[in-house]
Amino acid sequence: MENGDQNSGGELSMFRKLKPYLAMVSLQFGYAGMYIITMVSFKHGMSHWVLSVYRHVVATLIMAPFALVLERKIRPKMTLPIFLRLAALGFLEPVLDQNLYNMGMKYTSTTFASATINVLPAITFMMALVFRLETVNLKKIHSLAKVIGTAVTVSGAMVMTLYKGPEFQIVKGHGGSQHNSASTDASSQHWVLGTVMLIASCGGWASFFILQSFTLKLYPAELSMTSWICFLGIFEGAIATLIFERDMSVWSIGFDSRLLACVYSGVVCSGMAYYIQGVVTRERGPVFVTSFSPLCMIITAALGSIVLAEQIHLGSIIGAIIIVTGLYTVVWGKSKDSLNTNAGKSEGQELPIKDGTRSGPNLFESIEVNVPVQMKGEGKSVLPAARS
Repeated sequence: MENGDQNSGGELSMFRKLKPYLAMVSLQFGYAGMYIITMVSFKHGMSHWVLSVYRHVVATLIMAPFALVLERKIRPKMTLPIFLRLAALGFLEPVLDQNLYNMGMKYTSTTFASATINVLPAITFMMALVFRLETVNLKKIHSLAKVIGTAVTVSGAMVMTLYKGPEFQIVKGHGGSQHNSASTDASSQHWVLGTVMLIASCGGWASFFILQSFTLKLYPAELSMTSWICFLGIFEGAIATLIFERDMSVWSIGFDSRLLACVYSGVVCSGMAYYIQGVVTRERGPVFVTSFSPLCMIITAALGSIVLAEQIHLGSIIGAIIIVTGLYTVVWGKSKDSLNTNAGKSEGQELPIKDGTRSGPNLFESIEVNVPVQMKGEGKSVLPAARS
């Protein structure tokens, strides 16, 4: 009987350890699906400004009831400093990041855009250095690895920007001629501009991660924070849309791919993604969250080739390989930071994320945040009490 209890306890412990991994892998499939559906909606005349507004309307309607019920006893009091931070978060990701990303994706391709996202951990690390959330000791190998990995990642992004090379298609898809014509025209005119927009969107996303990590200290209620971000993003995105889209007909959508893009991206990639990233960031840190982006790139490349008949350039492949190499060099360096911290030898400071003394219900409450669990490949097991 005792052996049975021990085996059951061991399996439960293993599942709890794997849960952050399973959550992030599932999220990459969700993101890959969004990239494909979004690009299809753009081909049917969907405005990326309007898409950003509608997706957050859907996300707010989905997430707000959960926040009201599950966090009614633990939700902190709203203050002006917290509200201003939430408003900034509502601009950085729902408005700035998403619209820059969608414009960049329209000028390049879904596969190229998903590959560019892999520079996100390097940008996050550089911003953390600027804000003195990270320190570097070049005498330490793992600290030097973070610097080298960042430089390699940036080099890969430059290769993708400046070198296209020959193009080829992984899998034969339908509608290839129509797409090829549009893709060639966009590539010849806007490739560099699209790449700059994609990298700038990563800057907005990295800023979102860092600011969210600070805000979680003052407002440690992920569901409520997600609902506020989506709600404020509606109004900020609507203002941006009215400025850049003077034709009011763009607000009209039908029962087609445009409506599907709004609902899917709102539920999966705004509501659920914000929440999951917030929970996993508290548990494992922002570098862990961003280290799964290469998986999304692979899934998107396969789906883009099959569904959209996209052709991949040699420069994109070479650049993506360089970026992924740099990405995991940074992740390795962060994992060694964790080992040193657990041994009392930490040389740097992780992005501040409030540690786990939460008293309220959580959709992921089986994820323990008070017990250090060493997991391969990530910065910290449990962050000191004081990101996504």
